[in-house]
Amino acid sequence: MSTNIFVVGLDEENRRVLDRLPEAENYRFHGLLSPEELQHGEIDFEALLKTAQHQLDAFDGDVGAIVSYWDFPAATLVPILCARYGLPSVSLEAVLKCEHKYWSRLEQRKVIDELPEFGIVDLDGERPGPPAGVGFPMWLKPVKSFSSELAFKAGNETEFADAVAEIRDGVGRVGEPFGYVLAQVQPPPEIAEVGGAACLAEAALHGVQAAVEGYVYRGEVVVYGALDSINYPDSSSFLRHQYPSQLPDEPVRRMRDVAERVMKQIGFDNGTFSIEFFCDPESGRVWLLEINPRHSQSHAELFEFVDGVANHEIMVRLGLGQDPGRRPHQGKYQIAGKWYLRRFADGVVTRVPTAEEIAAVQERVDGTQIEIVPEAGQRLSDLPEQDSYSFELAHLFVAARTEDEMVRKYQACVDALPFEFDEA
Repeated sequence: MSTNIFVVGLDEENRRVLDRLPEAENYRFHGLLSPEELQHGEIDFEALLKTAQHQLDAFDGDVGAIVSYWDFPAATLVPILCARYGLPSVSLEAVLKCEHKYWSRLEQRKVIDELPEFGIVDLDGERPGPPAGVGFPMWLKPVKSFSSELAFKAGNETEFADAVAEIRDGVGRVGEPFGYVLAQVQPPPEIAEVGGAACLAEAALHGVQAAVEGYVYRGEVVVYGALDSINYPDSSSFLRHQYPSQLPDEPVRRMRDVAERVMKQIGFDNGTFSIEFFCDPESGRVWLLEINPRHSQSHAELFEFVDGVANHEIMVRLGLGQDPGRRPHQGKYQIAGKWYLRRFADGVVTRVPTAEEIAAVQERVDGTQIEIVPEAGQRLSDLPEQDSYSFELAHLFVAARTEDEMVRKYQACVDALPFEFDEA
């Protein structure tokens, strides 16, 4: 008999990945809330929770696990639902200690020094200023947001004021429902005081970006992969994520060590995580940027290409209360990347590649999967969940034997994908 696994925010792309897992014939995957319900427009967390409970209560069968690979609100819905239905999960408080950027920094500071200077910006003040000890250049961001929404780099007082104005106007969309969830636990006074709709300032970090993915099972922290995050030249927008990391051994070792110390301090258990870093390849030094209390669905195909099985397998096994075991490292390719084809100016999309054109490229260039983001007729600035400086046109998964070969394959794909725009 198949085990019923409910996936909060299940989408078709990730359903296909889940259906390719080694034990997939033993599972039945069910969607619980749609990605649109979770991520678009205003977020009514209480209503989402009630809808999810209604769907689960109405299900004619046993619920074997409730899991998700999405950020807020999905990542916080999962522990609440699991607690109500007696299923294995990470605790809500541990998830919030990761998701609330200020609370997370305070916890990190107890066990590591690999941090930037940081502090809260008073959005209610008449003329907010940088917090003590944080100098320019700095990053300003809500303590909770989607992706890189409302994240701004400020190099001077004018840019600081402009960023604060934008964050003040938009912080409530995610911050207010996040505050509702925060009230379900007992945060320390300094977190209760700032709430869920606050603004964090952090000194800008330097170096190359990287990340580790891991999980905690019965108190044991396991880091199973390190990845590189490479930006477009002179930009803070990602060009690609690639696995495995091409960094020297020392920064990778230090990222693993920091991850283990921090996740133990947070009390994170029975869940997956990904942690972003800045690294200096020469000295081996690392600085922790951000903790995500979930593995990255963006990396699923990368692990599948290289290891032979997607990282979703770990999420599923933990959701069932099982030890995920060790990774097989038996994939067809030696390196894989998720590339972000972007446009750095607004406009209306007048033409996107057809399904036939995409299929022809994927057939000609082996080890590739291509997903188009906008539709013809759509204005780029209307796309949801974009960073503050660019717009995504396509996601390209490209696998190869070497990094150089992967770069050549990516460029061959881009050259064959026709987009057209109206600048008006």
